[in-house]
Amino acid sequence: MVSDYARDVEQREYLRTVSMGQVPEWGYAPALELIDLIKSPDSGFPCTFAVRGAKTDSLRFGFIDELYDEGNWDTLRDLLSDYLSVYRSISRETSFLVFFNTDSEPDDLEGYFRTFWRMLQYLHDGDEVEWPGDVPRDGDDPLWEFSFGGTPIFVVCATPAHVKRRSRNSPVFLVTFQPRWVFENIGPETSVGRASRVMIRKRLQEFDGGMEMYGEMGDYGDPDSLEWKQYFLPDTNDPGAEISDVARCPFRAGPP
Repeated sequence: MVSDYARDVEQREYLRTVSMGQVPEWGYAPALELIDLIKSPDSGFPCTFAVRGAKTDSLRFGFIDELYDEGNWDTLRDLLSDYLSVYRSISRETSFLVFFNTDSEPDDLEGYFRTFWRMLQYLHDGDEVEWPGDVPRDGDDPLWEFSFGGTPIFVVCATPAHVKRRSRNSPVFLVTFQPRWVFENIGPETSVGRASRVMIRKRLQEFDGGMEMYGEMGDYGDPDSLEWKQYFLPDTNDPGAEISDVARCPFRAGPP
């Protein structure tokens, strides 16, 4: 029987092998806890893509020491660039999960919302690669997607302030970057894509304790479910009660 100590050593070594950059001491607990949750057959983790990614060692991890220090966002830019240089060689189930530490007191949902969008704007403003020509710059266009390094990326944020919506809860601020490439050939027009969406949405409702799926969730390109509205969800299905001024995408792409 493997001892708890040996298992801990093995897990920590595994995390180092699938991380972009160094793993700080604070990073082991939230990352390994999430990996265990995703892999557990009893957890019902809703994203089947993440489950397959974890089981095939396709997930990659990053760690930022201080959430509110923009100097650390430069480190995020470097880590994301490194990931985007190799993601196609990993697998179609890959995602890049970045955990953020902070010495500040926990924020409320709106505070995290503002920080998340400032971070994406910061990444964009320092991006040295042109915005993809086939991706609209207007966040309220159904075909918009956040892009960095010339790569369209679906982005998901989870925070400590998400309590009722378990699928967006994390003990630390967490941002997941999924290159849109991973969704190729499994769009809603395909039988595999349709079946995957039905399964994920069922699992999502169960994971969230029966809460109805957020009304803005949908398929890429659907004018009734804009991408940016799916990046950072409210904790209930009443966004106006938790996050103000969300009628328009907070992100602004620079001119061509």
